[in-house]
Amino acid sequence: MRDAMTQPTYPLPLSNRTVFFVSDGTGITAETFGHSVLTQFPLRFKQVRLPFVDTLDKAYDATRKINEAFVNDGWMPIVFSTLVKAELSKVIRAAKAKHMDLIQTFVEPLEQELQVKASHTIGGSHNTADSEEYKNRIEAINFSLAHDDGQSNKNLSEADVILVGVSRSGKTPTSLYLAMQYGIKAANYPLIPEDFQRDKLPSGLLPYKHKIFGLTIAADRLAVVRNERRPGSKYAALENCRYEVNEAEKMMRREGIRWMSSTAKSIEEIAATVLQEVKTESRGY
Repeated sequence: MRDAMTQPTYPLPLSNRTVFFVSDGTGITAETFGHSVLTQFPLRFKQVRLPFVDTLDKAYDATRKINEAFVNDGWMPIVFSTLVKAELSKVIRAAKAKHMDLIQTFVEPLEQELQVKASHTIGGSHNTADSEEYKNRIEAINFSLAHDDGQSNKNLSEADVILVGVSRSGKTPTSLYLAMQYGIKAANYPLIPEDFQRDKLPSGLLPYKHKIFGLTIAADRLAVVRNERRPGSKYAALENCRYEVNEAEKMMRREGIRWMSSTAKSIEEIAATVLQEVKTESRGY
């Protein structure tokens, strides 16, 4: 039997563990990476984003908040940091916390491998000097908004992808995510009962069939989503949802349209699949 003295006792790691995302910019990179790591653990965390920590005063203030969490929680907080400046990072690393420094972890080994010194420029990942990429994303967002839910067939030749599917299958959020994150011009078009009665795709889409990607969804899940919007309506009835989903899937199979179910997928997963299937031109860095 193992000596009890060798068994350290800790408070149960329940929902009182605080995670900080510290950045000299928006904090989105630190938060996205941190979320990806934390999802591997069956725990809940209190999450705090500390963006725009770009001066020593702000770094000391962030350190104070981290130390307060240590005192209040009884656990060392976890800190995901993307601070570029060494002097700012040094201040944060003095806090009572478990530190995950994304910049130090990856930049130094890359400097050695590439034999090039990193610029250590604050906000480099969101630099407005990269105006062409920024302009492309804005144009893509405007395009996706103008072509949401079949509002317009104008300039569909400019679309990188056209998403089709029944109403509430995830077309709009996926279109906007593709536009905002990747600068993809994504139109989306609902498949409605009239399309099923005609037994063909909407005529405005036929010249661009090679750009179409379909989304479907489980009928019971669709009914739940639609009932949140129009409770008790025929539109949300399970029987109607089954009819529309079955007809949409039949049409996509018949027309040879690539498609996937959005039922158990996040927007990020759907977008990644669309990008892979449509094979849009790679964006550089």
